[in-house]
Amino acid sequence: MSHTEHAEHATHPDAAQPTQPTPHHDEGHGTHGGHGAHEGHHGTDHSGHAAMFRRLFWWNLILAIPVIATSHMVEEWFGYDLPGTAWIPPLIGTVIFAWGGWPFLSMAWRDEITVRKPGMMTLISLAISVAFVASAAATVGIGDLDFWWELAALIVVMLLGHWQEMKAVGQARGALAALAELLPDDAERVTDGDATEHVSIGTLAEGDVVIVRPGGRIPADGTIVRGEAAVDESMITGESAPVGKSQDDAVVAGTVATDGSLRIEVTATGEGTALAGIQRMVQAAQDSRSSARRLADRAAAWLFWIALVAAALTFAITSALDDPATGLSRAVSVLVIACPHALGLAIPLVIAISTSTSARHGILVKNTQALEDMRTVDTVLFDKTGTLTAGTHAVTEVAPGEAHDEAAVLALAAAVEADSEHPIGRAIVAAAQERGVTPASAAETHTLPGKGVRARVDGRDVAVGGPALLTALGANLPSALEEAARRWADAGQAVVHVVADGEVVGSLTTADPVREESRAAVDALHERGIAVAMITGDSQAVAAAVAAELGIDEVYAEVLPDDKDQAVADLQSRGQRVAMVGDGVNDAPALARADVGLAIGAGTDVAMEAAAVVLASSDPRAVVSVITLSHASTRKMRQNLAWATGYNVIAIPLAAGVLAWAGFVMPPAIAAVVMSLSTIIVAANAQLLRRVNLDPEVSAPRGS
Repeated sequence: MSHTEHAEHATHPDAAQPTQPTPHHDEGHGTHGGHGAHEGHHGTDHSGHAAMFRRLFWWNLILAIPVIATSHMVEEWFGYDLPGTAWIPPLIGTVIFAWGGWPFLSMAWRDEITVRKPGMMTLISLAISVAFVASAAATVGIGDLDFWWELAALIVVMLLGHWQEMKAVGQARGALAALAELLPDDAERVTDGDATEHVSIGTLAEGDVVIVRPGGRIPADGTIVRGEAAVDESMITGESAPVGKSQDDAVVAGTVATDGSLRIEVTATGEGTALAGIQRMVQAAQDSRSSARRLADRAAAWLFWIALVAAALTFAITSALDDPATGLSRAVSVLVIACPHALGLAIPLVIAISTSTSARHGILVKNTQALEDMRTVDTVLFDKTGTLTAGTHAVTEVAPGEAHDEAAVLALAAAVEADSEHPIGRAIVAAAQERGVTPASAAETHTLPGKGVRARVDGRDVAVGGPALLTALGANLPSALEEAARRWADAGQAVVHVVADGEVVGSLTTADPVREESRAAVDALHERGIAVAMITGDSQAVAAAVAAELGIDEVYAEVLPDDKDQAVADLQSRGQRVAMVGDGVNDAPALARADVGLAIGAGTDVAMEAAAVVLASSDPRAVVSVITLSHASTRKMRQNLAWATGYNVIAIPLAAGVLAWAGFVMPPAIAAVVMSLSTIIVAANAQLLRRVNLDPEVSAPRGS
């Protein structure tokens, strides 16, 4: 059914160009990647990498067990001796080095060494290579530096960390595919005369005429040449009310004609459509983003040079003061002990725990850089419809005419709308049910495209629709109802009239109600010193009313979809760090342009695919929870990095023999224990994240 006037007081651009963000990927700032462990994978399938590292971890863990169990050091610790097993550590250790260590060696070469930016991968590769060479040499009788079990444990721990990181950051990029799925597979094209044929949308060309029947999805951008219908543009504009369309109006591919048939002349196909434009906008906005360097990358880069210089000085000084064999032993110990067990897990463990904890609270973190950036946000920009509001219509007021009461008006309207799929029709039926009104059965129901719907109710000819219905029926609005209709129209609300036997018996209005949680969300953000802005395609009057009710600081109203992106840019041009919260396809470029993009979970699939964070609960207060988690996880990351690097600051000099004059030199066995202890401490500290309260009803203190 088509209530044309439902959209008369709200801006629903004919050529809506949706907007919505794609996940802000960690563009080359993986914890394990120096300055480029992930830069080499930018745009690749991180979920595939996660699966690869998961397989490598489990298989190498199985292989590492016999290596560790048969090492001389472990046997001495636990007081047992397994005869005939001397070959196990070198044989299986070599397999672990070649198989489990290969990803780190290859990434070090490709992403760091070739671009002369050594970092975490280079440091890991250096440590496992030195441990392997020293152990292999000891196995054939050259030297006595046997690190087989340390090598196996090191590679397994690094595989675990990389798997956890890849799993956390590796979300498939589905936004563009979700946009493409908005288009139908085929179209009904008009041929000679009035004949039609079903063709693939790929064969459509400009100038073709296609027929879109009630409930059908429009296959290409075009102009209506015949017919009237209410077009559901919610997938494009994010606004819930269908828009009345008639001859010469423009329509957009992917939208739905909810009633009536349309003949549309194709004006754009393929790359020329609005949806294709959105795809390009999303890609451009995302590609224009520059990610901040990871603290772990910087620490790893410094640690690489520190370890290398320390090992060289250790060899030179010890050789001069003692002998070359002792110097080599201590230099190897330095390189092995510098391998970042704790540093390699400092970030991935925090990521894994923070994302799993948030998921239990209905917050899906798809991009860890966004989670880290959320703590710096000083402005949150909410899309109105479906985010701050419910995104559905509800009858808010009924004005009965003379000789009728509200129940009678609702009963007639609900009878006509009983089988309606239109949002306003469903709202009328729901209002009747809520008020205990039982409508009579309607007969001979039929749609008046672009005007409303008509039926026989208890022998009366009843029609329901907007002002255009009155014009079509030649009915006059009684003076008693004019004031209410004018007031609703001035407020930007939908005006619906009920006409019985040519007489207007009453009017009603619907509105998109504000979510109960929205006020609490705005208040909590204000408590943290964060400004709140709202953006909508609705009229200034509607936007102002919602803003006043919620206490919003700034409003962008009557905004075309492609201007949402500009609104974010406008806020950023003032030096503000912006988080965008939306639920529609039209939010995509704005979400991508924002410093952090968040999608309300009840929104479109495209919004959820595109955003860096998805609020599955549809509760805007979850934005505050994300900020709380951002502060907590960033704090844990820094604490872990401080501990991991601090361990190396102490362990490397000890391994180098700075206390040799006092009779203390850290042997490799003790170094291995200390490395394990540092990893345990980092892991235990990360576990404390599980205690963070992400209940949306709890407003954590500012800066927590």
